[in-house]
Amino acid sequence: MRARTLADLSAPLLALRLLTAEFPHLPAPHVTVSTVYPERLELTFHDDFAGFEAWREALSIAPESVVHRVQRDGRTGVLNVHVAFAGADLELTGFGLVPAAGPVLSGSGVGS
Repeated sequence: MRARTLADLSAPLLALRLLTAEFPHLPAPHVTVSTVYPERLELTFHDDFAGFEAWREALSIAPESVVHRVQRDGRTGVLNVHVAFAGADLELTGFGLVPAAGPVLSGSGVGS
């Protein structure tokens, strides 16, 4: 296998350039471009879902295409979606705390 060059990353780097030009007002994500997945541009948002949602809406990504899961003993929610953008596989990921469930009071359930 040959060593990758910067030219091999042209699709995600072009996508990043276009996103920077078109959406400079949006929250800054953690950005990853890697030789492991040379067609992918990853935008990651930590600590809350607001940045993820701002980008999802700006890119007109349908809410139903977002995958949601919970990790870390049920305390961290993860939102994830892949879309094609400017020839790259754009992956948006958001992490946020899952609110702790409040105590259930006796007699407050259905059928009480």
